[in-house]
Amino acid sequence: MSNSGALKPVVFVASDSAGDTGEAVVRAATVQFEPLEADIRRSPFIKGRADIDILMQAVKLRGGTIVFTLVIPELRDYLIQEAEKNGIPYVDLLGPVIRALEHSFNQEASHRPGMIHRLDEDYFRKVEAIEFAVKYDDGRDFNGVLQADIVLVGVSRTSKTPLSMYLAHKKYKVANVPLVPEIAPPDQLFTVSPKKMIGLRIDPHKLNMIRTERLKTLGLPGNATYANTERILKELAFADTIMSKIGCTVIDVSNKAVEETASMIIDLMRSR
Repeated sequence: MSNSGALKPVVFVASDSAGDTGEAVVRAATVQFEPLEADIRRSPFIKGRADIDILMQAVKLRGGTIVFTLVIPELRDYLIQEAEKNGIPYVDLLGPVIRALEHSFNQEASHRPGMIHRLDEDYFRKVEAIEFAVKYDDGRDFNGVLQADIVLVGVSRTSKTPLSMYLAHKKYKVANVPLVPEIAPPDQLFTVSPKKMIGLRIDPHKLNMIRTERLKTLGLPGNATYANTERILKELAFADTIMSKIGCTVIDVSNKAVEETASMIIDLMRSR
């Protein structure tokens, strides 16, 4: 049955911080209801009861569920009280976990909001890694290969850039280098340790589909050389030759999400 004319179900994500954690959990959960799409609305940086009152008015007007990550007990209790009073469904993401850990650790939690985003050494390492990934994306400067924690190589549309950014958020400095038959790969690829090199391989039919869709989004014909099967096979053969010469680990990304590939790479790096 089609829901094309219906309003999307709404999930209000309330937080005394930015709301990243709550939204990430909600998005992970709503994937299980595809093709239905949810309207996720953040209510971040809740500081007092007045903010919760405003949230309640919005939910009563539109309807929906509240998912919240409030670490201040007084605010959490007030939100629960108001939600129950108004018959609004809610999910407390952090409360049960914090209470269980307090019992397990035999220590009371600090109940300070925003600690996951505090400006500590880890935060600045992440920012530095993101800036690094942008600077050395797509072979812009091959000197990044020498400085990187991880170097990704592969043909166009093997998720090198999304992987670089995802790994940067995990505080890895990542450079990525495209492999193109007409362009000799930089010498730096063969001078660094193959242990930090990751080759990305993909099924030619999958790559053809991805490139064809990419051409469509650019308003270009799908039969352009970029998506030509013969061209793709030539590129992949060239990439295989280079990756073999480097002696790096190769991951087939054909049917993997960026998160899955990134997890494999992180496990490899930790084992080394």
